[in-house]
Amino acid sequence: MILVAIGSNVPGPWGSPRETVERALGELDRSPLKLVRASRLIRTAPMGPYDQPDFINAVAIVATELAAPDLLARLHDIELEADRRRSLRWGPRTLDLDLIDYDGCIITEADGVRTRHGLMVLPHPGIAERSFVLAPIAEIAPDWRHPVTGKSAAEMLAELGEGDVGREAGDVNS
Repeated sequence: MILVAIGSNVPGPWGSPRETVERALGELDRSPLKLVRASRLIRTAPMGPYDQPDFINAVAIVATELAAPDLLARLHDIELEADRRRSLRWGPRTLDLDLIDYDGCIITEADGVRTRHGLMVLPHPGIAERSFVLAPIAEIAPDWRHPVTGKSAAEMLAELGEGDVGREAGDVNS
């Protein structure tokens, strides 16, 4: 199973954050990618600098014949099309696409798999601390298990002890 997390919190060339996430889902359904399933969109508080707008987040299951580094490069291309700028870590962004898991593949920094934005690590190293990723995974892939820990998204979410993960993203001010 290939999981991609999607987030946006500032308007860009594709419109509002909600419109950008919806467009990104469409981009994940263009050859050589196939959108298998997408979670509902949720509004969540930002991680990192908090003087920024809330995020619209979702997770998608995709299928592709691309190898993991090539898929990540395609995700970065989609971000660029949405005018993504990488200036402040965890800062505001028009679009963020994270490769969360690629068929259970485990790639560490020691493996030295380079991408244009640094070393590729799989599964995504921050997944266990990100309720805004875990809740959508639990929604669309309840049988998914973390390739290293063996825990489900629901189990990791329960360990975080966060009751309100996010609100359903409505049309108002998205």
